Amino acid sequence: MVEHIVEIFDNIVIGAGQAGLSTSFHLSRLGINHVVLDANDHPGGAWQHRWESLTMRDVHGVAALPDMAVPDLTGSAPAGGEPAREFMADYFDEYEQRFALSVLRPVRVSGVESTGELLRVTADSGSWLTRTIVNATGTWGQPFIPYYPGVEKFRGRQLHTVDYTSPEDFAGKRVLVVGAGGSAIQLLGEIAPLAAATVWATRRPPVWRTEPFDADVGRAAVALVEERVRQGLPPQSIVSVTGSILREQEQAAKDLGAYDRRPMFEHLEADGARWADSSTGSGKAVFEPLDAIIWATGFRPVISHLAPLHLRGPHGGIQLERTTAVVDPRVQLVGYGPSASTIGANRGGRVAAVAVKEYLASQLPVS
Repeated sequence: MVEHIVEIFDNIVIGAGQAGLSTSFHLSRLGINHVVLDANDHPGGAWQHRWESLTMRDVHGVAALPDMAVPDLTGSAPAGGEPAREFMADYFDEYEQRFALSVLRPVRVSGVESTGELLRVTADSGSWLTRTIVNATGTWGQPFIPYYPGVEKFRGRQLHTVDYTSPEDFAGKRVLVVGAGGSAIQLLGEIAPLAAATVWATRRPPVWRTEPFDADVGRAAVALVEERVRQGLPPQSIVSVTGSILREQEQAAKDLGAYDRRPMFEHLEADGARWADSSTGSGKAVFEPLDAIIWATGFRPVISHLAPLHLRGPHGGIQLERTTAVVDPRVQLVGYGPSASTIGANRGGRVAAVAVKEYLASQLPVS
């Protein structure tokens, strides 16, 4: 009888975006036997799904992956006009090849469960056993749309940022953009010059920066988000802490009044949105006719596959010590909370890889 031997990995990385590739790079440097499972058909992480009109000129800065600089922007007119989803996908693809990272795709992970000392990772194409995992699934796959009364009655087009393609789709339309983050600001900047009218609504007033974003501001913002996850609270986005700034390409939209923010509407109707009298305060119409609503309302972490591990605490978040899940030190999370940015993902990947090595060393039998 031939015994069937099942390979047991030291680590499995789930996700091959910036966080996953950074982690894999550092795991390889540390000599840790691992594989990366990626749900996408092609390299590029969430970048490959961004809207068509987003160019590298529009991106708020991209951190290079470890030991490989982002290629120079040499677009035709003007430089930086390369579509971000193509440019970054090519960069990620070259990175995987240069460092011979072991990425399997498409592999859509459905669950991670504990089987004694090991973890079983189950996907649509099979299952794997591993001593540790690094979850690097990010947020793009979990768009968030809040519920407001009448949303089911509105007869116009409704879409989330993930479904946005180009501003030409809204030419001559009356468009409501909901959300206070960077995506809302960018989309208004594109749509307002073409639309018949735009309305911007946010739950809280946006936080505007008057000074350029620098490394010190970034570190302070990451520290605040890091403190939240250390307490087991749901993570906030980095931009909610740093604030936003209008760029040159958004000036035309500003001149059209696109960034004159309104509070959230009271309810939706078949052909528009209605605000309470007390919320407008500007003499504008209480009712606003609309053709489309774009929900630029952000994302939630893609972590449902980790549910069998019961990592969530009483406050709704996963309590982390740096990148390590406090409830189960076999689990690292990157691209979550303070590492949910390109700079944070690189740092988180390095921290997670070292934590994996330390955990594995702690499990070795004492001779």
